Amino acid sequence: MEYPVWWLPSISGGLIIACMAVFHVFIAHFAVGGGFFLVLTERKGYAENNPEIVKYVKRHTKFFLLLTMVAGGMTGVGIWFTIGLLSPAATSILVHDFAFGWATEWVFFLGEIVALLIYHYRFGKMSRRDHQIIGWFYALFAFLSLFVVNGIITMMLTPGEWLETRSFWDGFWNPTFWPSLGLRFAICLMLAGLFALVTAYRIQDSKTREQMIRYAVRFVALPFVLLVVTAVWYIVALPEAQYSMVLVKSAQTPQLVKIFLPLSAILLLGVLAFAYVTPQAVRPALLGLLLVIGIGQIGTFEWIREAGRRPYLIYGYMWSSSVPVTQTEAVREKGMLVFAKWINAKEVTAENELEVGEALYRAQCSPCHGLTGPMYPITKTAAGLTRYGLATQLNGQGKLRQFMPPFLGNEAERNAVSAYLATIMNKPLEKAAATIPTEKEVKLPAYSSEDAEYILLAWATEGMHTISDNYDKFTMQLPGSTIRAQLFLRGDVPEIITEDVTLTYRIENSFSTPSRHVSFWNYAKQLTGKDLPPDTGLCETNLIGTFTVDEENRAFEACSLPVFPYSNNGNVNPYPLLTVEARTPDGKLLATTRVAVPISTEWGCRNCHDGEWRVDNTAGISNKTADNILATHDKINRTKLQERVQKGMPPKCQSCHESPRTGDAGKPELLGFSAAIHGWHANYLTDNTDATCNSCHPASAETNTQGMRGLHVDRDISCINCHGTMEEHALSLLKAEEKKGKPRAAFLMANLTPRSSTDEIMPRQAWVNEPDCSGCHDFEESPDFDASAVNSWAEESQGLFKNRKDELDAVMCQACHGATHALYPAENDYGEVLNNIAPMQYQKFAAPLGSEGGCVCHTEEMSVYDSAHHPIIEK
Repeated sequence: MEYPVWWLPSISGGLIIACMAVFHVFIAHFAVGGGFFLVLTERKGYAENNPEIVKYVKRHTKFFLLLTMVAGGMTGVGIWFTIGLLSPAATSILVHDFAFGWATEWVFFLGEIVALLIYHYRFGKMSRRDHQIIGWFYALFAFLSLFVVNGIITMMLTPGEWLETRSFWDGFWNPTFWPSLGLRFAICLMLAGLFALVTAYRIQDSKTREQMIRYAVRFVALPFVLLVVTAVWYIVALPEAQYSMVLVKSAQTPQLVKIFLPLSAILLLGVLAFAYVTPQAVRPALLGLLLVIGIGQIGTFEWIREAGRRPYLIYGYMWSSSVPVTQTEAVREKGMLVFAKWINAKEVTAENELEVGEALYRAQCSPCHGLTGPMYPITKTAAGLTRYGLATQLNGQGKLRQFMPPFLGNEAERNAVSAYLATIMNKPLEKAAATIPTEKEVKLPAYSSEDAEYILLAWATEGMHTISDNYDKFTMQLPGSTIRAQLFLRGDVPEIITEDVTLTYRIENSFSTPSRHVSFWNYAKQLTGKDLPPDTGLCETNLIGTFTVDEENRAFEACSLPVFPYSNNGNVNPYPLLTVEARTPDGKLLATTRVAVPISTEWGCRNCHDGEWRVDNTAGISNKTADNILATHDKINRTKLQERVQKGMPPKCQSCHESPRTGDAGKPELLGFSAAIHGWHANYLTDNTDATCNSCHPASAETNTQGMRGLHVDRDISCINCHGTMEEHALSLLKAEEKKGKPRAAFLMANLTPRSSTDEIMPRQAWVNEPDCSGCHDFEESPDFDASAVNSWAEESQGLFKNRKDELDAVMCQACHGATHALYPAENDYGEVLNNIAPMQYQKFAAPLGSEGGCVCHTEEMSVYDSAHHPIIEK
């Protein structure tokens, strides 16, 4: 925020620093170990009175001087140049807080230069003793230079008490100082031996060449023991947070940790093979390979150290976006534009949104991401997200995937960055809305209150059953609707009939061409066990079946009906009709009714995960959306779902994540399906309104399904009145999972903020402990419009509205009131009749049965306030 940003769109700042740093560190570590190699090898030559070894040391000294002083010095300056441009804020802290340390290191470095120049240019021109003393001075200065630099750079990963005291010595003597010093010194000696092979191989005398090659091997083999011990010590010395980042949370470092020691072992084995078994003709190629492995070894260690700092430049003090941690809340509240001195705009407007988005991207994202290029290109890492998905990603950034810093800015700034990224990735800024339906004409079954002997009521137990339909990719929600019905013999005292009568159903026009949805059909048949119409082009036949008697509820039930939201002409139809008939054993028709079976595939996954609708530009999860979801799951959870799909084994979510709805036990260590999916997304979707719910569920009036309809909608009661905000909804599910001992629940809960205290949220199990009607209704007076059923969960599934009966324990509540989320009068753009067939058929107006004139099952006139089913509330 204090400095301008040097930005190369195709190359991230981190890549530039890494390219410069790895080569410098590679040479610098050789410079330290090489000093010991020079003086010890010179001493060996004199001790053995072998002039060939002394000549070799002299030649090696020239190579050493050119590589370390010239290449090492230039890349050292290059590091300061690049970090000063790309991370100026952190560089400023290192310079100002550790000025004494750098000054000391520069004195030691000057001592290195002077000692090495004297050692090289006075070789053979001064006494052996004095020359070796100069060599030891060089080795000492080089080691002390490493000693000082090690203290400063390890502070960036493990600052320890420096965070509180800002004391030089507290930062210098940090928790990983000693193990890092030991590990680096081991690498220094190993690289000295590796480079010694380069010069030893060029010795003309074969006897001396082989002798020095084997001597160089010792500098690789013996320090390897120190390397193993200090590498383990280094990992163990990491504080818990950094240890977790290195070994668990980061996307790369756990794999790098696993290959660091094996890579070092391969280097050792390669050096041994070079010395003892490799033919002369193969040695140059192997030597080149060993140098690459050496770069890989030091590069791997540096990558682990750098990645272990994520999401910070200086751990716990400064985010990788160069914003001090202490300013986090202020920047979130006021917006980054207020603090960013080098961005001219100070607020986001419609005119400057893309310009501001680019500037904020440069400031916060470019340190790690290029737009394109080889290192974390944003056009690749964010390719599966829409503009809305990008905004939600920025909203939740850093909460769960903690190797990324939080986006520091307000909502308008998040939207600006997401708009900019969507533009450069050629994504539309707004997704095309679903088709809004028009009123449907519905023919009501004939009924005469004067002649009819029976009342037949049928209803879907769910106000909307939303299923997935791309079974070639994965199964998220299963097909299979449940319809219940009750048959009443009318009279002064009506009677519920369940014996000597058969109820049949016929689903009308609820299928599309089977060839368009082969996997859909086959999967539905497998799940429901129902025979489906033959593949004869368009499905001319209706699906017919028989209800079973539900003795406990004195009702009839038809379960797992494969009802789909696709009509014969291929259009999307979320409300296919089902005709129910009651007949005597000899076939006499007693009563007929119809009911809409709400079914939808209009999931909002595409709103974030990109892709178009799968069917009729209105519904269904497209292949692109499904692939993006699977890729995200694999990346975050390190699964191989995409691989399974390619092998023809598409996953079913509930096979891993338990669900009371489907009866799947899942894997005991994993969160239940509802808790997992809501718990994860609640960290990204934090708008405390029903807009968050509608981003996934097809409930709003802007969808084709319009699944949320009825009495509650008329009273301006939304999802959050009963289920709570997204975060509260997720917390209630996660708390139940936490009680089962699943540690992942606490992780997902850590950053969720309910409207009240987290402690007040009561745990519940999905599909079992749903909101209880009594949370708002006492059936004595109307509840307040702002009443809430949150935390008033039904104790068991029998207490759910769909399973409850009246005070006589006779009539099921839904028989008269309609389904959950579709209470009579349940109107939407499909018209008054479609969702209110029963009340329109029997009492000619849309309202709960028995309204304004008594129960239709009674033949005697009854007062509207005279009810044995439950108290009637006066208006």
